[in-house]
Amino acid sequence: MAAPVLRLGCPGTRWALAWVGSGFHHRRGASIGSTSNPTREQSAVTQKPLHTAQKPRKGEHKWEAVVGLEIHAQISSNSKLFSGSQVCFSAPPNSLVSFFDASLPGTLPVLNRRCVEAAVMTGLALNCHINKKSLFDRKHYFYADLPAGYQITQQRLPIAVNGSLVYSVWGGKKRSQMVSRTVRIKQIQLEQDSGKSLHDDLRAQTLIDLNRAGVGLLEVVLEPDLSCGEEAATVVRELQLILQALGTSQANMSEGQLRVDANVSVHHPGEPLGIRTEVKNLNSIRFLAKAIDFEIQRQINELETGGEILNETRSFDCQLGCTVPMRDKEGKQDYRFMPEPNLPPLVLYDTTSLPAGADSQQVINIDQIRDTLPELPSVTRERLVQLYGLLPEHSFTLLNEVGLLEFFQNVIKETRAEPKKVANWVLNTFLGYLKQQNLAVSESPVSPSALAELLNLLDSKAISSSAAKQVFQELWSAEGKTAAQVVSEQKLELMQDLEALDRLCLSTMEGHPQVVMDVKKGNSRAINKLIGLVRKATLSRADPALIKDILEKRLRS
Repeated sequence: MAAPVLRLGCPGTRWALAWVGSGFHHRRGASIGSTSNPTREQSAVTQKPLHTAQKPRKGEHKWEAVVGLEIHAQISSNSKLFSGSQVCFSAPPNSLVSFFDASLPGTLPVLNRRCVEAAVMTGLALNCHINKKSLFDRKHYFYADLPAGYQITQQRLPIAVNGSLVYSVWGGKKRSQMVSRTVRIKQIQLEQDSGKSLHDDLRAQTLIDLNRAGVGLLEVVLEPDLSCGEEAATVVRELQLILQALGTSQANMSEGQLRVDANVSVHHPGEPLGIRTEVKNLNSIRFLAKAIDFEIQRQINELETGGEILNETRSFDCQLGCTVPMRDKEGKQDYRFMPEPNLPPLVLYDTTSLPAGADSQQVINIDQIRDTLPELPSVTRERLVQLYGLLPEHSFTLLNEVGLLEFFQNVIKETRAEPKKVANWVLNTFLGYLKQQNLAVSESPVSPSALAELLNLLDSKAISSSAAKQVFQELWSAEGKTAAQVVSEQKLELMQDLEALDRLCLSTMEGHPQVVMDVKKGNSRAINKLIGLVRKATLSRADPALIKDILEKRLRS
């Protein structure tokens, strides 16, 4: 298979921003400036014609929800799936459109090797069977941001099938332990993305940007094994981490590189599945969970009040926090799938079937790609637990927060403190400050080196735990200072003069004879009051454990 070549194309050609009249407003879309655009791909799970579900007897059974996901990930590639046009998110409108992307007559597709390798790598990471022969198809439908009138996809024989993805959610009676679950993956297929339709309601027109037209997508179709928004959000986040670890997709949802369609239905246990709705183009993990949970409850409420569920497509209004109808499936579109005549079957090889003397640049070896797979998130978590003795839930948090694992590991490299203590500071204090101010790890005013220096001071008992928190707060608000400078300026060092501390403990005992009497009578908690009084006298500059030792010796004498 040759590297991507553009036939009769012109990647540098700049196309004027086209507009289409209000006749295209039969579908809801984004306002000008929006980065979202509803994709119109057919569900890989066979759609049924319009059905309605009638009201069951109220209170007869509890409800069960069934959720399936179709996830579209933009492949990390310098060029598009079938043309040599560059892929760039922030490029000016219609500046990255080749003749093939614009569907000019005489242009032909040339498959991008990088996109195929990314699909194989993703399939292997998701435990899929990689088909050595896969086919491309044309899926016909008309919309202004699809110039050819059809999308090249893999409807009949996709590149990967029958995989699985393991994810973990909080379970148990008190939701206090991590429970592993598995969702089946039906298939992974290569397909083209469409362009963007930007609807200007004020001027009653639609603007078309074809920069995204033809960009390579991986469509990952999950079986309906999920039951709520939390599970769906966890699965998508796990897939996002896998794609990023592989490098097959940046999976940045804010830039539309990962978009999710959710199929949702409800039914009574033991009864046939209910009529489903499809919630399209969810581009935030938080909104994905909210949309699914809302749609589940909406369907339950609808059925219990005598209503019916339509087999329709809906979108999620993030401002109102609810799903709204887009179109129903009564007049289901005939996509007229047909084999793509300009692309031969995609043939892959493994070590046993690789032809003798084959040029490695012209074929793709599945086993060779398998050998180059990087460490996946599940393996990374196990390594963190074994290497540093962390709790499993802590390893999940370190990976789920972007950049947090790297921050943690950089602190570990520069501190003598125990890994568990480092994890406690990173996951509680550091992450707490980030959440409070809605900052990313990369935006933190406290660097790994600064936190490591602070933990070294704490580990060497140069400062107390309470003083360390004061120092951290100062580091957060006063960039440029070191932990040692803050300790020196605010005189937060622990007292090193044991004789002076002993005299202070003695004077405190003499000044509070009743508390001393309570301790000697067996009230073990009374000693905490003496410790607090000594610490107050030292302006919190004495180690509580050391104070307790001195007091106990005095009390025994």
